[in-house]
Amino acid sequence: MTEEPRNENEEQPELRAKLAELVQEHRDLDAAITALVASGTHDQIQLSRLKKRKLQLKDQIARVEDALLPDIIA
Repeated sequence: MTEEPRNENEEQPELRAKLAELVQEHRDLDAAITALVASGTHDQIQLSRLKKRKLQLKDQIARVEDALLPDIIA
């Protein structure tokens, strides 16, 4: 049994849910980074890992947002 290709409208709810999940994780990481810096314990390795993950999430968010926006020919 082959799966039929899905149109963009069918993917919208899934993309919006994924976007909300990514945005929430990005916010959580931002709070964790702020708390780590405020605590005074400067674990540079952990801090750099959190910041790297936050940047990865930002890139994923941008890709999902691009997929949600219709292509407009200028």
